[in-house]
Amino acid sequence: MADMFTSANRSWRLIKASVAVINSDGELLALPLLSGVATALLMAGFVGALWGSGTFATLQQQPGPHMTADLYVWLILFYIVQYFIVYFFNTALVGAALMRLDGHDPTLRSALGLALRRIGPILGYAFISATVGMLLRLLAERLGFLGRIIEMTAGLAWTVATFLVVPVLAAEGIGPVEAIEKSAGLLKQTWGENLIGTAGMSIMFSTIVALVAVVFFGGGTMAMQAGYTTTAIVSYIFGGGIVLGTVLLAATLSAVYQAAVYDFAVTGRPPQGFDRDLIDAAFRAKR
Repeated sequence: MADMFTSANRSWRLIKASVAVINSDGELLALPLLSGVATALLMAGFVGALWGSGTFATLQQQPGPHMTADLYVWLILFYIVQYFIVYFFNTALVGAALMRLDGHDPTLRSALGLALRRIGPILGYAFISATVGMLLRLLAERLGFLGRIIEMTAGLAWTVATFLVVPVLAAEGIGPVEAIEKSAGLLKQTWGENLIGTAGMSIMFSTIVALVAVVFFGGGTMAMQAGYTTTAIVSYIFGGGIVLGTVLLAATLSAVYQAAVYDFAVTGRPPQGFDRDLIDAAFRAKR
């Protein structure tokens, strides 16, 4: 129990250190917002393309939920482009965080410029990640319960092994395969609790979103049913704004934390703004 509270306290301190980095450069929050807008546009374009190509009409004519060859092709393309968008803006965000941790003053333009210079490796990594994701999903669909276990286990291993791929791409600009190997190697060097910050952030922000859903969305629904339409609309808008802000902050904090993990793994020194004792405790060397 004591270890759990110690880990929780360390997570909170790591989060606060990451927040301090964001406070010194609020422009970082714009990058996950741009990523979300680009993803929404991609989704709209994807649905429009399916509708225009007649794929939806073909699916409606078939008995049962069957996947056509055309739909598989569309899904593969969608996955690749979606992954590319996410990794492009994540690379810009992590690159900007690395600049800030190194004492520089990054701008939105410099962050996007860095990602543009890495566009080849980012596209390659997006293709690899999309392929892995599709294969794991196919296994889960074809093998039933066993497939879901394989998907969960292999997916977790893939997530851990690639935890530092984006910082490696941002800082070094090497190819996607080399970046994956470098990511796995860096995590082995500083094993222990080096992923605790990500888990702590995930739990904290998931709790916030759940509370917002109960208070504002649930309260808005009750108000709507009681006939208080204006109150319900205000509650929905306010709750949606909080959720959006929470998602943006969570994405930015995660990127700053990834940058800090990478910086420490490479240099062995605590990044600027992170306490030496905190870093030493959170990133114990593998024995």
